[in-house]
Amino acid sequence: MRIPIAFRAWGALAGLLVALGACQSGPGAGTKQQAAAPPAAAVPDAAAFRVRHPAWAATASLYQINVRQFTPEGTFRAAEAHLPRLQRMGVGIVWLMPINPIGQSHRKGTLGSAYSVRDYRAVNPDLGTLADLRHFVGTAHQLGLHVILDWVANHTAWDSNLTTEHPEWYTRDAKGNFRPPVADWQDVIDLDYRQPALRRYMTESMAYWVKTADLDGFRCDVAGLVPTDFWNDTRRELEKTKPVFMLAEWDELFPPTFISRKEFDPTTRLLEQAFDATYALSLHGLLDSVGRGQKPTAELARYWAAERRTYPPGVNLMTFTSTHDINAWDGREYERLGPNALPEAVLAMLWPGIPMLYNGQEAALKKRLRFFDKDTIPWNGYPLQGFYTTLLQLKKRHPALRNFDAASRFRLLPSPASTVLFERRQELEGIVVAVNLSNTPQRVTLPATPDSLGWHYAAVFDGRAPSVSQQNRTATLPPHGYQVWEQIATK
Repeated sequence: MRIPIAFRAWGALAGLLVALGACQSGPGAGTKQQAAAPPAAAVPDAAAFRVRHPAWAATASLYQINVRQFTPEGTFRAAEAHLPRLQRMGVGIVWLMPINPIGQSHRKGTLGSAYSVRDYRAVNPDLGTLADLRHFVGTAHQLGLHVILDWVANHTAWDSNLTTEHPEWYTRDAKGNFRPPVADWQDVIDLDYRQPALRRYMTESMAYWVKTADLDGFRCDVAGLVPTDFWNDTRRELEKTKPVFMLAEWDELFPPTFISRKEFDPTTRLLEQAFDATYALSLHGLLDSVGRGQKPTAELARYWAAERRTYPPGVNLMTFTSTHDINAWDGREYERLGPNALPEAVLAMLWPGIPMLYNGQEAALKKRLRFFDKDTIPWNGYPLQGFYTTLLQLKKRHPALRNFDAASRFRLLPSPASTVLFERRQELEGIVVAVNLSNTPQRVTLPATPDSLGWHYAAVFDGRAPSVSQQNRTATLPPHGYQVWEQIATK
């Protein structure tokens, strides 16, 4: 997307969370969405969720790269030099923003939006060549990383090659002219998924990149505006080549602000056959509100109940504190969250889900990157690289934090107002996470450990107060403080 998603509007939607989680029906999203899916069951039918997640995604976190802004050169070759650093941090999946040529007609800014695609089967020469992309992916694979590509199936640039080769593949306004899918998206025009030939072309184009560049999957822009059966068919086709990871920009618990409420379908079923994960947009909006003191931390329990009513165990959403959209339109996390930026990062990275880091967060990025113009990230020695490495490496190695694990247990624990305390556990392996979002010290009580095994708590962030009293299992968090403990058996 290229416009503000307006996550700050979450407060107005908070009352809808429980209702959405148990919604019985919903109309299609725009002219392209098929008829509404069957009514949602009170308890999700786990058998309907048949995505075969690639084995390498079980411990993976994502890292989003805006190639244009990532380095002064803004190329694949320059970005490739960072891959060993990302691998050491614990990143598993590298997500590249769109790499296709950008439309000239109706262009915004000097360079345009990467989401205004002119040719689905070509590389933007500003970023490099197809050979450069292949080399980037090959280097990533040698390091044990996987690479997914941002895919814009919903719309094209005004001067896309498809407008002359297949004008019948587009929706039209009342006068028969091409039209933007959303009023503010004036640099793109809407595709019509009622056309079988368009569906075949789009699936073949995605398969082209998997076969030609050895890509490992896709992040799919505004996926809920494209019919779910297209995505289902496409996933099956892609997996004829290799296992893929598919991420949808959508959330059945969050009606987007760029379509009307009646167009929003809360039962898209994107996670049943097509996608490994969707965005946790509602959770992100709530965390922002909680971090600014606009909502009580108790609302997290309501959110979790709504998410679990919608999805069975083992279904994960993508968690985050920033993306290209959020940074550009809602603001950097220090602008939105102030001193709670790092505690909120701990929550987002360790809450049940697949965590994502946006490029520059490890540099404590203090500016909004321009969306339509060149604006290089100032890395400044990567001041938060150690912080994020601790979180990502814990995610990568700890059994309780594995993705898609239906047997993993999550518990929100009692704690003072303006704090969050939770436990994640897989059999005997567990972690406890505590954050203090207030301006005053707060004491939390950790859950008991089995004395027969000589359990104790080991702090993940070394050298940070507080330690845990073994007698009463209490710890005092400083203002805007955070800590994570592993539960370790010594016998």
